[in-house]
Amino acid sequence: MSESSLCPCNSELLYTECCQPLHQQKRHADNAENLMRSRFSAFKLGLVDYLLDTLHPSKRHHGEREALQESVSSTQWLGLKIIDHKQANNLAEVEFVAFYQDDPVGQLHERSRFTREAGRWFYHDGLFLPPVKLGRNDPCFCGSGKKYKNCHGRDR
Repeated sequence: MSESSLCPCNSELLYTECCQPLHQQKRHADNAENLMRSRFSAFKLGLVDYLLDTLHPSKRHHGEREALQESVSSTQWLGLKIIDHKQANNLAEVEFVAFYQDDPVGQLHERSRFTREAGRWFYHDGLFLPPVKLGRNDPCFCGSGKKYKNCHGRDR
């Protein structure tokens, strides 16, 4: 990504100011929402090592690297929408929808659980939820600034 590229997590910040310092381990996520955003960006950019590093150690299994590599290689992620973020002490939940290329556009709607240990947030697991209904006049999930109907919602 170039120095002037917007972050893939749709934060409207530059990648260099948002997820890149996390990906390069220059700092850790301040909260679970920031970790969720950085994990989405890592999926989009194919950063398997970061995805493994931010997965809770109890959830890392034999073959995890290969499964993640297959996922990042076979999925074209388009955008992220954070719906809700709840945090209490060292536990947090983030509800989000991640959109990916399919016909029509696919969705991963999940309520993810995160834990903080030794000052670091980790993805623990998630509960899959039904797809969200997108309004024609809502901003498009890809971050283009266009209305959904004039972007990814065309001809739907």
